[in-house]
Amino acid sequence: MSWERFTRIGLVINGKSLMIVALAVVSTWASLKLGLIADYPLTIISTAVIFPIVFSIGHAYKRREAALDDYGIIKAHGRALYFAARDWLPDEDGDAKQAKLERLHHVEAVLSNLLTACRDMFKGNLEDMPRTERDVYAAFSQLSDFVKRMRSEGLASGECSRCNQYVSKMIVAFESVKHIYQYRTPRTLRAFSDVFIILLPLIYGPFFAYCAVEYDAPVLTYVMPVLFAVILTGLDNIQNHLEDPFDQIGPDDVAINAEKFVELLGCGENGSDCDGARVMQAKLEDYVAAKNAA
Repeated sequence: MSWERFTRIGLVINGKSLMIVALAVVSTWASLKLGLIADYPLTIISTAVIFPIVFSIGHAYKRREAALDDYGIIKAHGRALYFAARDWLPDEDGDAKQAKLERLHHVEAVLSNLLTACRDMFKGNLEDMPRTERDVYAAFSQLSDFVKRMRSEGLASGECSRCNQYVSKMIVAFESVKHIYQYRTPRTLRAFSDVFIILLPLIYGPFFAYCAVEYDAPVLTYVMPVLFAVILTGLDNIQNHLEDPFDQIGPDDVAINAEKFVELLGCGENGSDCDGARVMQAKLEDYVAAKNAA
């Protein structure tokens, strides 16, 4: 655990941090050599860099939480649709049991395709979205067709309407996540912060020289410029990692685990049967083999 925490430091302090630290140190050294000493106001730093970055971090975190909520909605209503296919139609005789097994196997495959397509879309580049989102919409179309199929198998109209509501809410949640994926921090705000993160360590060299003179301690000469650069770039790196909650680069990203979701669909009422699609496929194959043998 301690090593994992240590490696995460690299997500906050990286090559960009070292570059800005070098700029700040060189600027301070040059100001001391040239006698350029000035007491700049620190409000410029908070206005030009700190406030925009903290503002962006707050909104990026809210987008991540919203994406988690919508992801949960997709999974919850997908599971509810699976339970409807399992429990809302009669399965007393042999043909009904076979139809149930085939129905559950089909809805598992469609839900797996849906979450896999969502994962491929959100982990991919924005340029690929027109292609990858087609697979998502195709899976939603298959879910809608599946509800129609259950209606033909005898599902009551009111229960069909409820299943259609499940699909509708899943689509709404997906569209919300898609827009979170598409529209992130305004580019002008990001460009503004990036420019001043590079310029301020250079411009504030005389201020760091002023602080060094005030300290009257050579050991502390470069403490302020180093801290200044590390804090600014650290906040900027945090914002970058929260910017895209699906890129799977940082530890706080949203991971879409389609395989685990499908595996847990097969859990029985007592929680003893949790092998999901594998067990369902085995049951279907055993039943078909027994029927053919008879």
